[in-house]
Amino acid sequence: MATPAPIATPAEPRPVSTDDIVLRAMTAADLEATTELSREQGWPHRPEDWAFFLEQGEGVVAVCGGEIVGSIMGWRYGADFASIGLVIVSNKMQRRGLGGRLMQAMLDRLEGRSVMLNATEAGLPLYQKLGFVAIGTIHQHQAVAGAMPLAELRPGERVRPSGGADDMLGELYSRAAGMDRAALFEALAGEGSTVVLTRDHVPVGFAQLRRFGHGWSIGPVVAPDAEGAKALILHWLATNSGSFCRLDVTGASGLSPWLGELGLPNVDNVVTMVRGPAPATGTDATVMALPAQCLG
Repeated sequence: MATPAPIATPAEPRPVSTDDIVLRAMTAADLEATTELSREQGWPHRPEDWAFFLEQGEGVVAVCGGEIVGSIMGWRYGADFASIGLVIVSNKMQRRGLGGRLMQAMLDRLEGRSVMLNATEAGLPLYQKLGFVAIGTIHQHQAVAGAMPLAELRPGERVRPSGGADDMLGELYSRAAGMDRAALFEALAGEGSTVVLTRDHVPVGFAQLRRFGHGWSIGPVVAPDAEGAKALILHWLATNSGSFCRLDVTGASGLSPWLGELGLPNVDNVVTMVRGPAPATGTDATVMALPAQCLG
């Protein structure tokens, strides 16, 4: 009697190595997949948000077996500065060194510039290893906006919609940020609305509002002082009472406790880092809130 043939057992799947992952430039066709990457991390970004970010900058994706498993984006500001953000590695590809590969690929593209980013706690060790140093903090506040108090405006102070005579706002933003933000200002203005803070009819600050994530994002907010920033922010919160609003304010602004008192709790904090010389910011106005953590 013949001996029965042994029953074949399924072969163990070959472990995926970093050699199986290809990095290439991000295109508009990738945005559905990158949106899913951000959703996996619990981030609120819509496809429209990703599309806006790609229009303003550039990206790299990591591809394994035809599937996008990682992303990173970068934005250039003038000749000397850039920011990096949307650094994502899918959960199943964690701890394989892919984050480091994506970062190096983008740093190579941005060679010769000081590069800024806002780091989560999980990303800090990698960024420190790559030469980034901490220079500040960002406090994320969000909630459905309730009824808001009236802004306490000083004599001669006014918050009004921007108009044709406000063509200096991009320059004001650039001075406050210490880098060329004129093109970004115009792009954000095209996506939403802008109000201007004037003192004796002279524009001294502004705040922009646009759709983002679950509702509305208020930022950037640029103002000469915290009281001016509060007047601008209260305008948009009162206008959007009953809607979900988000602000990413700097630690240096001192606005975080005040926003909590208004009913917008602090839900997350990130560390602002730079690789290279930090920007020299102006003295007439300060960036109090960001347009997005990734844009800096």
